[in-house]
Formats: sequence, structure tokens, C-alpha cells
Amino acid sequence: MRINADFDEPLVILAEDMAWVASPLPGVERKMLDRIGDEVARATSLVRYAPGSFFDPHVHGGGEEFLVVEGIFSDEHGDYPAGTYVRNPIGTRHKPHSKDGCIILVKLHQFDPADIAHFSIHMDDLLFEDGGAPGVEFAWLHRFEGEQVKMVRWAPGSRYPRHVHDGGSETFILEGSLSDEHGHYLTGSWERTPDGWSHCPHSEEGCLAWVKTGHLTTRKLGKYAQAAG
Repeated sequence: MRINADFDEPLVILAEDMAWVASPLPGVERKMLDRIGDEVARATSLVRYAPGSFFDPHVHGGGEEFLVVEGIFSDEHGDYPAGTYVRNPIGTRHKPHSKDGCIILVKLHQFDPADIAHFSIHMDDLLFEDGGAPGVEFAWLHRFEGEQVKMVRWAPGSRYPRHVHDGGSETFILEGSLSDEHGHYLTGSWERTPDGWSHCPHSEEGCLAWVKTGHLTTRKLGKYAQAAG
């Protein structure tokens, strides 16, 4: 299966325009944002757990990172409310479930084997710092060998100078909206841009976004760069 697998092209998806698709397990549905592979795949997805639904215990052969967008996601290690970012590196194992239902943004099989950071962190525990432009601030979620994951907060009317995303970028809009010369991105939008993409973003109403950069180089993509070609 190949979905939005050309990493050399920019891509914007408004999640509400996509239909939920059933997974192999009852009560768990997905919106596949990009994918190379079948059930074992390099994948970026929104996953919705109905109340009381669960996945069978499994090992993450390629690692997993996710952001809880709505509700509370749980496994045997704890409960993760909306706003929690979790990294489960290659070889970790768990049995996920949700008592009351949840939605997560999840990325699978995208870990560097040397990246063994295993943690969870909630937005309330983040320390935001100056983002380099008036009204823009960010907080680190993770960084490893050029890969950077942040929460970025934009005050109403703020804008950022033109800049280049070396290594590409992904953005998921959690609150508000963001605009640049290429388009307008509402809450629930997922944007992916290729290595070397430049833009001049701004937000009229304010915005909170999850942003990942530096992970879409040919080296980082590895075998998936070949599969996409």
C-alpha cells in the first residue's frame, strides 16, 4: 500500500475531509495520512479508539511516536491525556487501550535505530521560549541528529520571517489556524513539506501546532526513499 508516498512534493490534508477507515481490531479506526506498506508500514495516521477499545500487545519493530489529540490514551505504563507526546523506540512493547475513547496522531517505523529515548511529556510541563519573532514561541519535545520535534505557539497577528526547512517538515494544527504564501491551514490540518521548502508563515487568530523537522532527508528516509521513488 502506498498513500501520499512522494516525499519530494508538498502536501496538505484537512483531517475532517477524510473518512475514518476500520483497522483490523474492533473499535479502532484510522485516517491514513501517509503510508508505505500494509499492516506493517512506515505510516503517519490519525487513530481513533472507541470507548473500551484496545490493540493486542505488540512490539514496535520500527519505533512509534504519538501525540494525544483528544481524550485519554492508555497502556500498561500509564494514562496519557490530550496534549501528551510519547516516544516508544525500536523494540518497545505495550498493549494500548482507551477507557473513554481518544484520538492520537501516530508515526510508525520512522525511528533512527540509535535514537533510544523512551519518554512521555505533557504540554503543561513544557517550557516555552522565544521563537525568534514577536509573538512566536516554542517548546522542545525531542531532538536527535538533525531531527527536531516542537510545540509552536503563535499569538494573534504574529508572523515569522521567510526560512527554509532543511530536511523537510510536518505540521499538525491543534488550535487556531496558520497561513503562508502557499495556503491557509485550519485546526486539524496536517502539512508535509520536502527538504529545502521555504515559506513565510503567519497567524491572524493565533495557533498551536505540533511541528517536526529534519526527518525527510534521503538518509533519514532510508529504504523508504527508494520505495517512494
